[in-house]
Amino acid sequence: GMSGAQPKAAVIAGVTCLVAEINPAAAHKRHQQGWVDELYEDIDDAIDRMIVARDKSEAVSIAYIGNVVDLWQRLVERDVKVDLGSDQTSLHNPWQGGYFPVGITFEEAKKLMSYSSRFKPAVEYSLNLHADAINSMTAAGMHFWDYGNAFLLECSRAGADVCDENGQFRYPSYVEDIMGPMCFDHGFGPFRWVCTSGDPEDLTKSDSIAKVILSDMAKNSPDDIKQQMLDNVKWIEEADSNNMVVGSQARILYADEKGRRRIAEAFNKAISSGEISAPIVLGRDHHDVSGTDSPYRETANIRDGSMFSADMAVQNFVGDSFRGATWVSLHNGGGVGWGEAINGGFGLVLDGTREASIRLNSMLKWDVNNGIARRAWARNSGALTTAKRAMKSDSELDITIPNIADENLISRFFKD
Repeated sequence: GMSGAQPKAAVIAGVTCLVAEINPAAAHKRHQQGWVDELYEDIDDAIDRMIVARDKSEAVSIAYIGNVVDLWQRLVERDVKVDLGSDQTSLHNPWQGGYFPVGITFEEAKKLMSYSSRFKPAVEYSLNLHADAINSMTAAGMHFWDYGNAFLLECSRAGADVCDENGQFRYPSYVEDIMGPMCFDHGFGPFRWVCTSGDPEDLTKSDSIAKVILSDMAKNSPDDIKQQMLDNVKWIEEADSNNMVVGSQARILYADEKGRRRIAEAFNKAISSGEISAPIVLGRDHHDVSGTDSPYRETANIRDGSMFSADMAVQNFVGDSFRGATWVSLHNGGGVGWGEAINGGFGLVLDGTREASIRLNSMLKWDVNNGIARRAWARNSGALTTAKRAMKSDSELDITIPNIADENLISRFFKD
């Protein structure tokens, strides 16, 4: 289940990337659309190309058309050193095409899928091999994280060696490892817009507006969020040249609450003046600061016990509805599967009017800070800093800050 986003992101970040996709049609489509640079059907040819590119510090994305388990095992056999490893295997749907067991072809697996008594054991056996190969790679120095599509969860259910002596997953989800502490706790999340005109020129103008605002904000950003700002400046500078559009004239970047409101306000003014020819619709991914409750991904780094509740997404959905959203949605599932997540989403139309300005400021402030509050209550250091900073710049905002108990005091009353 190779996504197009990961190979493209790797190239923009300047690294050598090797991915696997078992479906030849999907792999060729990604290649034709420019999401992956090179395709290989021979596993050793793909690995050899990666090694050459790595040694030359070449930013290139390489796709092996085959099973990712074969790829991991071959990397182990050849003792190839890999710095970073992850997965986007769709194990939230393990029995209906989200995972293809190793040892049989893609076409054979599709036929076998109709026979659950045979397909399920094949998947479970494959997951054990999959986990063993990753364990060997990490023992050799690779840093691995679970993307959050239930890979570790299904591995554990299959009896694979993915838990530590305390019964916890031995690898973090990437929200625990990266996105939570670096982005979500500071209010950075996916800010998305669509140019309703369908005119590429409007998208170019909106890119330029976002770049100017983010560049200005980066100049005076506090140290704890300066890199996030600079990363987004680099991203928006290179988005158009990397041919990210395959359908609607749309863009997505990571911005904090203040950045989202400033960019949206500038879009609204550009629409009012005619610089942008038609309304813009704002949205975001469910994978955001406060849009989703999912204990294995979006809320994985909220450890005060509330990671298993759905109140944050529901409050976003309800709060957005009367703070100016044009439409809202509340739904189950998403990237981690049914029963594992609740998502609250919105759409907000910017039409250049004063009313749109009022709505965007009211709604975006709530949409982000609702999650900052929740993360601050969980005592996440980045969220505590962000909440205090937000209240200092906005006298109308009031977030209850938790009292942090002294660990030594606690230990006096709760001893092993």
